[in-house]
Amino acid sequence: MTIIVQISDTHFGTEQPAVVEAMERHVREHGADLLVFSGDITQRARASQFAAAQAFVQRLHAHGIPETLVIPGNHDIPLYNLFARFLTPYHNYRRHFGDDLEPTFENDEALIIGLNTTHPRRHKDGLVTQRQVQAVRDRLRRTSHDKLRIVVAHQPFGAMVLSDLSNLQHGADAALHCWADEGLDLVMGGHIHLPYVLPLSKQYTALSREIWMVQAGTTLSSRVRGTSPNSFNRLKLHAGPDKHACVERWDLLDDTFVLGSHFNLHW
Repeated sequence: MTIIVQISDTHFGTEQPAVVEAMERHVREHGADLLVFSGDITQRARASQFAAAQAFVQRLHAHGIPETLVIPGNHDIPLYNLFARFLTPYHNYRRHFGDDLEPTFENDEALIIGLNTTHPRRHKDGLVTQRQVQAVRDRLRRTSHDKLRIVVAHQPFGAMVLSDLSNLQHGADAALHCWADEGLDLVMGGHIHLPYVLPLSKQYTALSREIWMVQAGTTLSSRVRGTSPNSFNRLKLHAGPDKHACVERWDLLDDTFVLGSHFNLHW
């Protein structure tokens, strides 16, 4: 079994110290194999905000998560500094989280592919390019079907509520149909601060197989949405011919993260 902790939309600069401590306490008590950080690390892409996020991730390493997969979100590109936005949009990101904007993690049980769907010419919308569709397709073709095969991108591929249809990835339809044909199991994301688990066949009815969507809320930020508290996801992946996954959502309650719900996913 491989255990993933997915955090997202921490928006360092708006993080809440008590929530940061609650997250670190959870990791000290429970650990995991991999931290997936699905974008919007910072509020305004400032060096100080990235430094605080980097220190937080390093503490999670020390507390019991040895591996990390991080991708940028739209907030991780400067907004008001137009010179930096268009000439060096990922400078502070690269300085603190490395040059690879599309990292990949693979072990005996899972393949996890990170995608950078941001661009300085787009304010917040995500786009999956044809190059990315083909690269993911080729990578899936080289991977055992017994492994859980996952794509992580910041903006969502599926909407739970109508108001979020405008937040979906551009190019999602073509990408999902291609990747379903190659055996993709899960897509993970953030962006909208609304956690949910969704079978994408409900929205994309012609998919050749089920792809599950696992959305994360905002883990540390004060920018919570509606009645959704700060939260993160914990995934337990089981490889093999009968591969399956358990997705747990942990919600903040009285400065402690508690198990809020869980979903058992099968293919």
